[in-house]
Amino acid sequence: MRRLFIGFLVLLLLAGGAVYTGLANPLFERQVAGALVQSGLGEERASCMATRMVERLTVLQLWKLRQGMAPEAGEPESAGGLGELVKRLRRVGDGEAVAVLTTSAGLCALGIG
Repeated sequence: MRRLFIGFLVLLLLAGGAVYTGLANPLFERQVAGALVQSGLGEERASCMATRMVERLTVLQLWKLRQGMAPEAGEPESAGGLGELVKRLRRVGDGEAVAVLTTSAGLCALGIG
C-alpha cells in the first residue's frame, strides 16, 4: 500500500512539473483548439487562438472556458461564430480569460497572432 501511495505521489509530481514547465502545452493546445472547433470556429483560426490562449491563461482558466463553451438549455450545440461564443464565455465570470480569447481571435484573424 505504501509503494502505491509513493508511486502515485511521484506521478502527481511529474504531472505537476510537466504543467509548470510547459511540457504539457501541446496537449492543452490540442484540447483548446478542439473545443473551439466544436464551438463553430475554423481549424486554422482555432489552432492559432489555442496557442496564444495556452501561453497566457492558467490551466484553471482554460478549464473554466471549456465549461463555459458548453451550451445551456435551449442553445444550439455549435456557438455559430465568435460573437455567440463570447456571449457564452461571459457566463464564466473571468474577464481576463474572455479578453485573451477575444484578442487572440482578433490577432489571429489579422494574421499576427
